[in-house]
Amino acid sequence: MIENVVIIGSGPAGHTAAIYTARANLTPLMIEGFRLGGVPGGQLMITTVVENYPGFAERITGPELMDRFKAQSLRFGTRIISEDAVRVDFSRRPFRIWYGEGDEKLVEADSVIVTTGAAARWLHVPGEHELENRGVSACATCDGTLYKGRRVAVVGGGDTAMEEALYLAGLCPEVFLIHRRDSFRASQIMQKRVLEHAAIRVIWDTAVDRVNDPTVGHVTGVTLKNLKTDVCTELAVDALFVAIGHTPNTSLFRDILALDAGGYVVTRPGTAQTSVEGVFAGGDVQDHIYRQAVTAAGSGCMAALECERWLSATRAGAPAGH
Repeated sequence: MIENVVIIGSGPAGHTAAIYTARANLTPLMIEGFRLGGVPGGQLMITTVVENYPGFAERITGPELMDRFKAQSLRFGTRIISEDAVRVDFSRRPFRIWYGEGDEKLVEADSVIVTTGAAARWLHVPGEHELENRGVSACATCDGTLYKGRRVAVVGGGDTAMEEALYLAGLCPEVFLIHRRDSFRASQIMQKRVLEHAAIRVIWDTAVDRVNDPTVGHVTGVTLKNLKTDVCTELAVDALFVAIGHTPNTSLFRDILALDAGGYVVTRPGTAQTSVEGVFAGGDVQDHIYRQAVTAAGSGCMAALECERWLSATRAGAPAGH
């Protein structure tokens, strides 16, 4: 059996694509994967509180929100395989996707939607993992309002770190920006905004050595190490925002789909079409700018609508184009 469409990956983009393609009678098959330590569903599965997803006046946890996405997908008839895609061949149609341990299971499809997401990079220091969602976050836009009026710290030196610090400076009286070098790699305009902001204090040549304090169950501060003097100091903060980048989950598509310098799937501007006709992408796997659940869902919708139209045009014998 050749599937109409296979969706590789879950999360808001994947399930939105599934809902739309299911409602178009394409009977989608989703290979949801076991990313993020064995839990499918994307970054929301490690997000404790979601306050900025439209339609939810009250707080909802990330896992609860993803349960609702999945339930809606299933209600419209999406079939879900809870395994990882391990190899793909997009060189000819039908496309081929192998999944599961041992590379022994194969599915063929007329079209594919890639929604494998991206994972935040972490510091891998003591206390960080234990205090994730208890004051340690990789998204100030998502979690910053939880710490309004309090002292917070940001780690990083690129544009993302500048954006996080500036966003938090609109909420918090003191924002400490910790950077391991003596100069930023961010764009000059972003550096200027940060350096001139009265609420932001930059701590140069310094790394986070430890996040405190797992024994009390929330962030009370960080232990900092000056990389030039090796001197350690304590900084009392209520939250630590790690802004050292994301890694897109695209190893499966290397040398198969066009990827940009950061490893993100390249889509044609204004579309969800990848470099292979009939393969579409949505969500954080192709978005290194916004990285929000709502934008991921929107791009999943785009991918589904374009996929449906492409399949209709192709099967009618008309040139589908890109």
